[in-house]
Amino acid sequence: MDFTTAAWLWLYFGAFLMLAELISPGFVIFFFGLGAATVAVCKWAIPGLSLAWQLALFSIFSIVYLVLLRRWVKNVFRGETDAISEKIESEYVGRIGKVIEATRPDVPGRIVLGDAEWAAISEQPIDVGTTVKVVKQANLTFTVAAV
Repeated sequence: MDFTTAAWLWLYFGAFLMLAELISPGFVIFFFGLGAATVAVCKWAIPGLSLAWQLALFSIFSIVYLVLLRRWVKNVFRGETDAISEKIESEYVGRIGKVIEATRPDVPGRIVLGDAEWAAISEQPIDVGTTVKVVKQANLTFTVAAV
């Protein structure tokens, strides 16, 4: 059995890309590896497949896998972290800060809280210099209300 045929090379390339995903953020490279592995299977099924067709199939399978499977697979690996993080109370909720860039309902602004600046949103317009209270935290953005 010759392990240097085109089908085996596609399989090696696919495995390399899938393993490379372990050291890269974003969960994208994995699907290109899956596309390469699929081309390996196609090459075994159709031995006379030309290089042009192999490259075309690689592109098509990679894009299809990326578009159709990424969201689903990413959620499987992420688990229920969103549900858990919503239950944890932020240490910043209830703290008082000052607006340094005006906030509007559709336009985020900036606040100073302690000795750091943070992105902030609000349900009502809040002008620069207004003292605000943090009512909610979503990632690195605070929802604030005027005090």
